[in-house]
Amino acid sequence: MFDLFIKRPLLSAVISVLITLLGFLALMGLPVTQFPDIVPPSVTVTAKYTGANAEVATKAVAMPLERAINGVPGMVYMNSVSGNDGSTLIQVFFNVGTDPDLAAMSVQNRVTTVLDELPEEVIKAGVSTEKEVNSMLLYLNIFSDDPSVDEKFIYNFADINVLAELKRIDGVVLPILWAPANIRCGFG
Repeated sequence: MFDLFIKRPLLSAVISVLITLLGFLALMGLPVTQFPDIVPPSVTVTAKYTGANAEVATKAVAMPLERAINGVPGMVYMNSVSGNDGSTLIQVFFNVGTDPDLAAMSVQNRVTTVLDELPEEVIKAGVSTEKEVNSMLLYLNIFSDDPSVDEKFIYNFADINVLAELKRIDGVVLPILWAPANIRCGFG
């Protein structure tokens, strides 16, 4: 049988191309919603302590929030970062298959219990809790070849003409990532 493919390389090439095309067509026919979740859901808690450095923000904001959040049902681990501008970012990661909405609600409930322990400046600025989309399904790049068009013009054009329309679609999350001379939007 192998002699047939060795003696007739054109036949081998045609069969290989045919198998590749059939595989590509089958891949396009698979529904995306049936793919399994492989990225664990996460919840992000952000707080801003105006005028504080990283050490003060860690002691006054991150530590009380971490103590309150620790032990949320389904939590695997958490990661926190405090910056010298007084910002604190806590990411809480959950088991694969955990409902992100329930996880965000559980974390929000824990954060609410510790709000009275935080400095007044943090409470005024607000502590936000949001579920995070970890997997991007599509990127949209908007750019211009016209050298007279700058980055601000492209951002404004996308904000007025493109992003407003995309926000109306269910399931579309639009984190905007800046790159030189273009805008990238992730859809999750």
